[in-house]
Amino acid sequence: MKIIELLIEHHNYSLNRPFSYIYTGDKPVDRGFRVLVTFNNQELVGYVLNVKNTTKSKKELEEELGFDIFEIIDVIDSSPLLSEDLMELADKVSEYYLATKISTLQAMLPPSLSPRKSSLKAPKIAYNQYVEITKYDEEDLTFKQIELLRLIKEEGSVLKKEIKQVSILTKLIEKGLVKIRKVEKRRFEIPTYEQPKKLSLTEDQQKVINEFKNSDDDVYLLEGVTGSGKSEVYLSLSEEYISKGKSVLVLVPEISLTPMMMRNYISRFHDKVAILHSELTPAEKYDEYRKIASGECKIVVGARSAIFAPLTNIGLIILDEEHVESYKQDTPPFYHAREVAIMRGKMHDAKVLLGSATPSLESRARAQKNVYHLLRLDKRINNQPLPKTTIVNLADYHNIDKESYIFSFKLRESIKRALANHDQIILLINRRGFSSSVNCRNCGYIFRCPTCGIPLTYHRSDMMLKCHHCNYVEPAMDNCPECGSKYLMRSGFGTERIEDEVHRLFPEARTLRLDSDSAKIRTKIPSIVEAFRRKEADILIGTQMIAKGHDFPDVTLVGIVLADIGLSLPSYRSAERVFQLITQAVGRSGRSDKKGEAIIQTYSPSHYAITMAARQDYELFYKREMESRRAQSFPPYTYLASITVSGRVEDTVIDNVYRLIDKLNEELQDDAIVLGPTTPFVPYENNNHIRVILIKYRKPQNIRRVLEKLVSANSQKGTISLSINIDPYNF
Repeated sequence: MKIIELLIEHHNYSLNRPFSYIYTGDKPVDRGFRVLVTFNNQELVGYVLNVKNTTKSKKELEEELGFDIFEIIDVIDSSPLLSEDLMELADKVSEYYLATKISTLQAMLPPSLSPRKSSLKAPKIAYNQYVEITKYDEEDLTFKQIELLRLIKEEGSVLKKEIKQVSILTKLIEKGLVKIRKVEKRRFEIPTYEQPKKLSLTEDQQKVINEFKNSDDDVYLLEGVTGSGKSEVYLSLSEEYISKGKSVLVLVPEISLTPMMMRNYISRFHDKVAILHSELTPAEKYDEYRKIASGECKIVVGARSAIFAPLTNIGLIILDEEHVESYKQDTPPFYHAREVAIMRGKMHDAKVLLGSATPSLESRARAQKNVYHLLRLDKRINNQPLPKTTIVNLADYHNIDKESYIFSFKLRESIKRALANHDQIILLINRRGFSSSVNCRNCGYIFRCPTCGIPLTYHRSDMMLKCHHCNYVEPAMDNCPECGSKYLMRSGFGTERIEDEVHRLFPEARTLRLDSDSAKIRTKIPSIVEAFRRKEADILIGTQMIAKGHDFPDVTLVGIVLADIGLSLPSYRSAERVFQLITQAVGRSGRSDKKGEAIIQTYSPSHYAITMAARQDYELFYKREMESRRAQSFPPYTYLASITVSGRVEDTVIDNVYRLIDKLNEELQDDAIVLGPTTPFVPYENNNHIRVILIKYRKPQNIRRVLEKLVSANSQKGTISLSINIDPYNF
């Protein structure tokens, strides 16, 4: 008999410990297997942490332990799902982010292998079945059987599904003349690209590569202006590590950027590349994950969760656009791919390379202190100048006329000129939809999401009102539900409205739109990007998806239609986000031999994030923003943790959050500053009221034990739910 110690699939803090079961069956079971168990009268999946043999009987064990012990129902797997180094990584991630171990394991594995009950219905291995000759003998066969046997012999092997005469095939199998051979079918086809001419490295690129190779440091920050050739540095270094027999992990922050990085790596390394990101189907993820685990490929390109790819012998980990917030997971276990990359790099003795034109303040501060090794690419390829940038003050009526309240004189003239020159244009507004809110002019009623309470956005393409937070949708109404008035006003504008305005002002212009609405069909993102690259459109309109990483040589104009979006958000990161977005967007212009131009429209023309982004002056912005962070005791000068308390009854949530604050102040005393409770930007979600506690601290070791103990104790109260987020981006 075996004693099985396992984790239950629920990631409540009170269940974050091993539970013991017994197993008397014949199937092999070991650490890293999933098993089916009964827990609290439910049939659940458990993840095995430890297996011990015992000679004691069930009764003896129960007397020794002091509680009833159950037998597992079944063993699901035939081999461990994670290697020992990935199990060790799961421990490190769980410990750092104060996350339940099971939530970390669930984040690491694809749906088909996840330790949760739903995985049992997820896609499994798919096979093609081929019919092959085992023995050729026409004796005692019918003419039809001979015909089929000769066909199989001539072809060598034939797909079973292509053989229509099933009864004849069955007879040949029974006679031992043919057999069925199963070959695993890959449901994700790696595209093929022509291998481009290999670019010669510039003197600056070669200098950066040499400095990287000759240093013994672990983590590097490559700060390179937009268009300076960071991608070619990544490719050259990857080639170096592959030639040494090492594997390479390449992360990109957005799915919209994955196709470009895919193209770069597949065209250079062909079948050595595997792809992992959230837009793959569960079946495709399963196939790619198993391909990586089998050692068939040496390079993985993917988004945030690809940091857990089962690669072995890793020599290099690259995070492109390291500043982008999508590297931070916004559901438990709330990990940041950058921090996990550094953990994993240390485990494999691998180097970690972070790249960005606008590094996060945390990364740049670490580079200033020599925690990271700072590398620079200060000039564009071919010494091409940065775009000429103009800030247009939308509050000045001289810049606007009655023909368009969205586009200024300056932007309209620049669009007109670029179209006449057959150049391409990018128009950015970081808001999708047609109108950002709808309200009644008669009684003031605002159409809000019933789930989370924020204003619904009107989308004219399908005549729907949509919540951009929780994805709630409802049909657009003609009358106010409160007073019945037909006088409904649509305020604000997004990408749909911009596209509509372009068609009105420039009817000859061909447009494409790239935002999370137009890209709901997963094949749309690469097809839209490639269509624009092939000059099938003159103007690309989009959200932040178009601002980073893309290289369109014929784009000579970037228009940022409203640069203020995000500045008013209640976040200490708002200025940094706006600076990064504008800088990245402006950098899409003038990347080849054509001069570039950028127009920034804003109601805040003197805000430092906008003026410094217009000048592409990261150094000045860094100094200015760091002064603000120091004054307010925000990262990178302190660490942050947030505790979210939620529940159905608002009074219960408020009572519990104040009790928790009192306890935190008592336990932490001078080790931390406890702020709150605050009501978040989305105060109500899934019928739950939400309050947030924010904790600022300088020494993590002093508060982690306290946080873990308090959250674990309070999470056992059934009326509320708690979650803890280490290094939160939003609160």
